[in-house]
Amino acid sequence: MTPAAVTPAREAAYQALMACEARGAWSDQAIRAAAKKAALQPKDAALAAVICYGVIQNRLLLDFWIDAYSKIPARKLDSEVRVSLRMGFYQLRFLDRIPDRAAVNESVNLVRRHDRNRGAAGLTNAVLRAFLRGGEPPMPEQEDRLIYLSIRYSHPLPLLRLMEGELPLEELERWLQCNNQPAELTVQVNTLKTDVDALARSLADSGAEVTAHPWMPDCLLVKGSGDLERLAAFQAGECYIQDSAAKLAALLSDVQPGDRVLDACAAPGGKSFAAAIQMENRGEILSCDIQEKKLTRIQSGANRLGLDIIRTQAADARQFRPEWQNSFDAVLADVPCSGLGIIRKKPDIRDKDVEELACLPKIQLDILCNAARYVRPGGVLLYSTCTVLSRENGAVVGAFLDKNADFALEPFSVPGEMGTCGGMITLWPQTHGCDGFFIAKLRRRNG
Repeated sequence: MTPAAVTPAREAAYQALMACEARGAWSDQAIRAAAKKAALQPKDAALAAVICYGVIQNRLLLDFWIDAYSKIPARKLDSEVRVSLRMGFYQLRFLDRIPDRAAVNESVNLVRRHDRNRGAAGLTNAVLRAFLRGGEPPMPEQEDRLIYLSIRYSHPLPLLRLMEGELPLEELERWLQCNNQPAELTVQVNTLKTDVDALARSLADSGAEVTAHPWMPDCLLVKGSGDLERLAAFQAGECYIQDSAAKLAALLSDVQPGDRVLDACAAPGGKSFAAAIQMENRGEILSCDIQEKKLTRIQSGANRLGLDIIRTQAADARQFRPEWQNSFDAVLADVPCSGLGIIRKKPDIRDKDVEELACLPKIQLDILCNAARYVRPGGVLLYSTCTVLSRENGAVVGAFLDKNADFALEPFSVPGEMGTCGGMITLWPQTHGCDGFFIAKLRRRNG
């Protein structure tokens, strides 16, 4: 039997989503692998990514709709049918440029191709056409606000209960809504090779839409570039991809030319790159990570950018290295965390087991206390995370200060209109237009 016809973009999206469903793959890695395997053209690769991320971002809502129109609940359907229905619902509801007929027929054909169970394709067709006739089913009563928000924005209820302590409900909804919006591509300028105006012109000449970042200097927001890594400016080492929040963390370390710097949890390398550029490629940066395979990527990026003061070394940030004691002017500790500040970029993070996250503050404190031993008197210890949970942020810093009387928070100024902070800041995507991020600047006392 000839397989049912399916467009390459939707087939790739389906393969990526099935990898997430069946093997727990991360969606960003899965969709890149599927697009590469299918040798998709840029336009098809973009559509596949939109569908894949859109389904992940709206999974609970899509399953709510499936339950409303299917005699078999979403959780009991064959995974092939469930994924195909999610793709169909997502296209029907969220992608205005895709005709309804195409969305339905492609989903039905996916089931015909991948699920041989009798009646599976008919069920898929019936459910999607019922949705077209009936529209979105009524949501739960908004009196139970957290349940409503959980379904509406597809964030698991345990996560919302955890976040309820961080934000009032109105602001919590803004955060949830922002998490389901695409994050703009943020590009940092390698000022050792070019300047912001020249880079903007180069990227625009390549067909990209380029705007200056609203508060981070030497930083651009880029749309429509396709694969940025293929562009001449990137290959020439004139720029690198890094969110403005992570760049801010590196800037606040106050590193200077000639300094000796340790980036204790360096992968994928952005903070090391930012520090090296700020140091005018003079001094020494030791970029470490516990996983050796990630070090190759850091070194490759440094070579492309022309940053020869960076060297890499495998190291466990919790294990003391006596040869490093009191020997660095600045130590950057961007520690492992729950990642709740980057759900926009990695939508799968929302599905992490909340109970398993409870162990993170101890790990973070262990790393911070160990990293502090490497800071010379008068030097800086920069603690950062890409989460917005107080227990991983301010609470860890407070516990650290209780144990380390020779360190103190140091106030700092933030670019733009955010003003001066008392040594710590939490950045929120819905407020600051960047990753959710926490930064604390700690200065070791002299003597």
